[in-house]
Amino acid sequence: MTVAQTPVTNRNAGRPRGRWFAQVGWRHLVGVLAVVFSLFPILFVLSAALNPLGTLSSTGLVPTEGVSFENFTGLFERTAFERWFLNSLLVAGVASFVSVFLSALAAYAFSRMRFAGRRPGLLALLLIQMFPQFLAIVAIFLIFTTVTDLWPAIGFNTPWGLLLLYLGGALGVNTWLMKGFFDTLPRELDESATMDGASHAQVFFRIMLPLVAPILAVTGLLAFIGTINEFLMANVFLTSAESKTLAVGMFGLVAGERNNNFGIFAAGTLLTAIPTVLVFQLVQRYIVSGLTAGAVKG
Repeated sequence: MTVAQTPVTNRNAGRPRGRWFAQVGWRHLVGVLAVVFSLFPILFVLSAALNPLGTLSSTGLVPTEGVSFENFTGLFERTAFERWFLNSLLVAGVASFVSVFLSALAAYAFSRMRFAGRRPGLLALLLIQMFPQFLAIVAIFLIFTTVTDLWPAIGFNTPWGLLLLYLGGALGVNTWLMKGFFDTLPRELDESATMDGASHAQVFFRIMLPLVAPILAVTGLLAFIGTINEFLMANVFLTSAESKTLAVGMFGLVAGERNNNFGIFAAGTLLTAIPTVLVFQLVQRYIVSGLTAGAVKG
């Protein structure tokens, strides 16, 4: 009896395994392939940064010439990387904070208030975003030429001038995203706070902003990433070495001698990713907690 039942037991043991792969196992396989695909460029850049030769032609996925930190020391000795780093943090941090704040104010007004021109204003914000800001580069350049002559502190080759340029296109998609989030909040919150004597400013800062923390974190993260990686506008308005941002400065390393400076460029790329990773880690808990807790309790 025992010998006759052994093949049946093996066949039954194989069926759950095949069913597991068809239902769940293939997802693990896809996840592993996605991780390998995403880690490949990171490993290549890390290998290039640790390559003592520092050239593109001698760089592989695995360092074959040994490991050295000469590219990192050369990055700080041969370039103004510290200044680029500080300029990028200043511009990206202030621009993302102010753009999120302005978008939140506009979204609250469009969501909670009724006024003349409300619908045309929303449509205008949407239509304007269909045209890239770079299309107006000639007009913006002429404007900043006059601004530089009158107020050099906010003109060319200054982080404050670039900050004003970025804030000019701060509204748009962020306002639409936040407005949709504000629309999901029950109006009873506004009415009850108003009945208790709260003003619009008190309702906005004390009640609405804490409830829309997830969308604030998302838009702030997107604004920070977009600003710190922006190159086209910054390359036009920043020409001096001391005023460049990371994107402009790093491009200059490989614009002329890509093969020779690739190791230094890779080392700078790794250091450039640190602010974005830190910002994501800071806002991640707000995104997760806000999406899982819900807006209204009771």
